[in-house]
Amino acid sequence: MGNIPPQALDVEEAVLGAMLLESSAVDMALEELTPSCFYDEKHRLIFEAMSELVTEHVAVDIVTCASKLRQKGNLEAVGGAVVLAGLSQKVGAAAHIEFYVKILKQKAIQRDLITASTEILRDAYDDSVSVDNLIDDAQSKVYAAIQNNMKKDVQDIGSLINDAMDQIQFNQENLGLSGVPSGFPSLDRVTRGWQKSDLVILAARPSVGKTAFALNILRNAAVDHHRPVAIFSLEMSALQLVMRLMTSESGISADKLKGGARLEEYEWKQLEMRLAELSKAPLYIDDTPSIPLMEFRTKVKRLVKQKDVQLVIVDYLQLMQGPVELRGLREQEVAAISRGLKATAKELNIPIIALSQLSRNAVQRTGGNGKPQLSDLRESGSIEQDADMVIFIHRPDYLGLGESPAGKETTQVIIAKHRNGEVCDIDMLFKAEQVRFVEPGESLAAQAASMGTESAMNADAGAPSWGGPDDFSNNQPW
Repeated sequence: MGNIPPQALDVEEAVLGAMLLESSAVDMALEELTPSCFYDEKHRLIFEAMSELVTEHVAVDIVTCASKLRQKGNLEAVGGAVVLAGLSQKVGAAAHIEFYVKILKQKAIQRDLITASTEILRDAYDDSVSVDNLIDDAQSKVYAAIQNNMKKDVQDIGSLINDAMDQIQFNQENLGLSGVPSGFPSLDRVTRGWQKSDLVILAARPSVGKTAFALNILRNAAVDHHRPVAIFSLEMSALQLVMRLMTSESGISADKLKGGARLEEYEWKQLEMRLAELSKAPLYIDDTPSIPLMEFRTKVKRLVKQKDVQLVIVDYLQLMQGPVELRGLREQEVAAISRGLKATAKELNIPIIALSQLSRNAVQRTGGNGKPQLSDLRESGSIEQDADMVIFIHRPDYLGLGESPAGKETTQVIIAKHRNGEVCDIDMLFKAEQVRFVEPGESLAAQAASMGTESAMNADAGAPSWGGPDDFSNNQPW
């Protein structure tokens, strides 16, 4: 557009001059700067030569720098040794290097943003570029322009101990749960709730109940504990997820809600009463199919900032889109998605639960009762590596390895990896009709407690009392 890109040539000379004079300036500059931070090509060549000297454990001064430039054939390109001598005289004081470095980083970010904006503008005028790719590329380029020049400072142990003491005090005041509750006491005893910055992988074979378990977790956090939560559903629509939530919340069979049988008057009242709390819960759903990683990150960041979301669930990992340049390289793309999810959880300081498919190895493997293993995680070993916790859902009945009463399938929730705690197996029951997981020791008590409410509604509706919770789940006449 006819404008000169942001630059500060005199500051570039001051930084290079300080590096020629002081070893401490060399360390600070190399920690914060990259060759792209220098606008002048000559200055970039000099900085690269200095970087190579440090890598080779050679002291940086005029003589060694000139020798390295000569060795690379760049000495004449920068103006000869006389230019290096001139740089050492242009620095005001090596003590100002920190201020100089800050200026160069600011100019570099400005130039990178201008470059990204120019490319976005060019692509926006190109009709051959799809809008989805345009949005994905635009977000990636702007994010890269910022992140390439942002580095986190080292923290001292004293300040970290203070933070840790504050966390311990918080834990003591919250009954041992330091994270977002799952709503399952046995699971919370092991995890202490879903911890901030953790990436949790929830994996199982298709149709075993990953989404159902994730929705139970989501509902418990939002309804029972009033924690803002969000789910990104890449496989099911928002309406389908809500129908599942309504099924588990109301206790009415999924078949009836889908129109397989008519709802009685008392069931309409039951539905209305049970959904009152769910409708007010801070629960947010995004059903964008094949959402790109960068778009996911942007949306989560906005949800955390505007809605104070404290837990995010992704259903499921393999359906996300990774960086454009890795499309077609499936293992590398899944690895990039896994790293991106972990980086997002760490940066935003929230737990992210990502659902994942398992390979057929668990089913085909002989012995071990068909239990899944970490090596069964599909398409990339980096999923296991990046995860702070890996949880498997194992239903022997579903695999034909056991028998349970109809509608109450025995399920094992297997914590196979736990970076900050123990690994163990937790027994649960899966009530397929209500799309709910319950703990065996608590399901009978919960059902008994609900009988009084159900009987009262029956009386109001003029319906006969029912024999028990099994009658309800099996759709027997009341």
